[in-house]
Amino acid sequence: MTEAAHVVRALATDTPTDTLTDAVQKVESVRDVKDVQRHYAHLLQVGAVAAAAELIDDDAVLRWGSERRSGRAEISAWLEGDLRRWGGARPGSLHTEIIDQPLVTLSGDGRTARGRWHGMRFLGDGDGGARIEAGIYENTYVRSSDGWKIDAIDFTPLYGGDHAEGWTNWESSGVPIVPRHFTADEAGAPVGAVVPVAGFGAERPDALAARIARLNDEDEVRNLLHAWGYYVDRRMWTDVVELFAEDGVISVDGVAYRGHAGVRTALEETGPEGLTRGELADRPIFDLIVDVRPGGDEAHVRGIAIGMLGDADQERGHWGFARFGGTASKRAGAWRIAELRTTTLLRADHAEGWGRGGVLDGARADAGAPPALSRRVLGPPGTRASAAAGSADDRLPDLERRLARSRAYDAVENISAAYGYYLDDFQWPEMARLFAERGHKQSPFTGYYVGRDRILEAAVAAHGPPKPADARRERAVFHWRPQSVVHVSHDGRSANLRTRLLQTRTAGRVEPEWTGLHSGCYPNDQAVLEDGVWRFWSITIDEYYFTSPTWEGGWAVVRGRGALSASPARTRLAEVCPPDIPMSELGRRMEGMRGGVGRPLTWPEIAPMWFSYRNPVSGRVPERYWPDCVPSGVAPDTSMTRHGYQLPPTDPE
Repeated sequence: MTEAAHVVRALATDTPTDTLTDAVQKVESVRDVKDVQRHYAHLLQVGAVAAAAELIDDDAVLRWGSERRSGRAEISAWLEGDLRRWGGARPGSLHTEIIDQPLVTLSGDGRTARGRWHGMRFLGDGDGGARIEAGIYENTYVRSSDGWKIDAIDFTPLYGGDHAEGWTNWESSGVPIVPRHFTADEAGAPVGAVVPVAGFGAERPDALAARIARLNDEDEVRNLLHAWGYYVDRRMWTDVVELFAEDGVISVDGVAYRGHAGVRTALEETGPEGLTRGELADRPIFDLIVDVRPGGDEAHVRGIAIGMLGDADQERGHWGFARFGGTASKRAGAWRIAELRTTTLLRADHAEGWGRGGVLDGARADAGAPPALSRRVLGPPGTRASAAAGSADDRLPDLERRLARSRAYDAVENISAAYGYYLDDFQWPEMARLFAERGHKQSPFTGYYVGRDRILEAAVAAHGPPKPADARRERAVFHWRPQSVVHVSHDGRSANLRTRLLQTRTAGRVEPEWTGLHSGCYPNDQAVLEDGVWRFWSITIDEYYFTSPTWEGGWAVVRGRGALSASPARTRLAEVCPPDIPMSELGRRMEGMRGGVGRPLTWPEIAPMWFSYRNPVSGRVPERYWPDCVPSGVAPDTSMTRHGYQLPPTDPE
């Protein structure tokens, strides 16, 4: 089968052809739905309820637990009341909600979409009240005459509580399984069946080429900013500086630093290059918006960062809430950060919380609302054109290939989210279906299982049978996988993926070694296009980067640590269901990891951080670089390259 045939292989044989205009609009629609939801989160963070309400359809509905509202006016009033309850937008209050881990699927006619998201609200009234609330969104979206709108906000609270005591299950009867709008196959095909493209359609070839280039550029800029976040976590200052243009600017709470020397000065004010024992500088990025401007040489970016900071050896831990924005510029064909502005909204001691505003009360914060959504989101729906309007232009195959690479980005992000959601709910058969026939998955601290049947067998052996749809769980673990870095192969059929693991756990009561935040990373995941659906080729989890032995002390308390950080010589799973490739056979790649080789490094020691890509600007090779799937080092047949797939590029293109 030819490369082009692989790109356009359909899920079903009786589906009609698309024009390139149709195909581009489908990918844009998935992006626009995500940006509408992200923009909504940014607006509510600064108290801009009226602007957020403009993103909601006139006839929308809100279902928030047991509460119901109908129509934009009622929903807007509900949002205003909630904002006032938590101090409005005055300095010292906090109303940050992260809405991330998107899984978006488009309807067949392209007029509606469904989206599942993790949501977590950090609320503070400035007068002592501080609270966390978290759950699942299953929202619907509609394409109207003035762009995509939120048609239904459907939020199921799963856990929450006052910061002083810690969170617990929302309902005393336990944590429910929130119904999903997707199957494993649908997650891997966000725009539905990928059908053959017959001609350009209603849009001119040059215009379509520009739209596809914008999608490709969005992917590169998103990777650039997300890579910046990982480098900052580990104080990899040389790599951070190299992401900036020579005349780049970084502004921290209004103080500007210019050029590479200035950027390094700003970075080193938070500490020298590299982390030492007990230091934590994690600032996960959420709700990143990338808007590539007309002309294709500048992009506006905006995101939310939640800081988990401190020094465990000194038993100091802090929360940090910030937003950042700025521009990236394309020079000589490569994207670089041109300007980055970070604004600290609030910094608070972990034990005391943010109820009284923390050590920074937001007085220096820029209270302005985010910039308007891009014209693409607010523009009218396109017109479907007949395939007969095609052209024999020889650019068509190459444009189709380039579009396939951006379509892949969203599909990989979808299956990444689905993997976390299926893990959360003990849905093992569906989780196993996310993998390619020859795919493989690491089970924590044990090793790799190859093929869907073995992946399913290991999941059941480790965790018990799948949960029924009406199950209620006394305990639940949630696997947040934000901050994707996705590199797609030139032919659009394979991809490398990096995400965080941010693990939240809840129970009927606050329990040591359970309730709180734990962190790791999925640095070497891979995905392939198989039979028209994107599926995982490989998943590797490096954990834990940090743990929270108690709610009160969080990641800053390390004395008296128990089972969570223990390092068994051999897991129970290895006894009852031996892996196909044990972690202990993987050599240097698993040094310092529980279940690997050598002495495991457990928090507050600094576990190694691996990368599947080089520095996206300079091409610098990281100290720990592993571009292929992890087991390929000892089992070469596990590499995707042995099965007709390209290894995605990992250096500047």
